[in-house]
Amino acid sequence: MAVSYNGLWKLLIDKNMKKMDLMNRVQISSSTVAKMTNGELVSMKVLEKICAELGCDFGDIVHYEKDRKDGEQ
Repeated sequence: MAVSYNGLWKLLIDKNMKKMDLMNRVQISSSTVAKMTNGELVSMKVLEKICAELGCDFGDIVHYEKDRKDGEQ
């Protein structure tokens, strides 16, 4: 199982924000942002805080990516 936060990074670009801005506004740690950068899971509470601050929905910031088997595209 893998998650992608590409939607969040695109949303930050659209809002002219940097990851540090997000950390300060949402009060999340650098280690949480690092987890998201590496596609690791974070708590729903963190995602909820981000959505509340950015005025978006979970689907706007996180996407589930099915694991691919070798040779699959």
